[in-house]
Amino acid sequence: MNERVEAVTPASFRADLAELLHQSPDEVDLSEGPVDAGLDSLRISTLAERWRAAGVEVGYVDLAERGTFQEWWELLAARMGRTVPDGR
Repeated sequence: MNERVEAVTPASFRADLAELLHQSPDEVDLSEGPVDAGLDSLRISTLAERWRAAGVEVGYVDLAERGTFQEWWELLAARMGRTVPDGR
């Protein structure tokens, strides 16, 4: 199971966000809020499903309760047992 969890890395996290934001990964501003960036509830659900499929226990509500992409990464990192929750 650790191999599945490790599938979500800072780079893949940024890539997942970038794909739905129609940006390149380096353009994703982790201090930005998901709604302000243009994500709607369907896209947030899509990301939650993608990360669950990678082995991270996260749902729509978990993400919706957090205000920035950095907070999302910190949540995912904590659920994966990472010690450095930095999405950069």
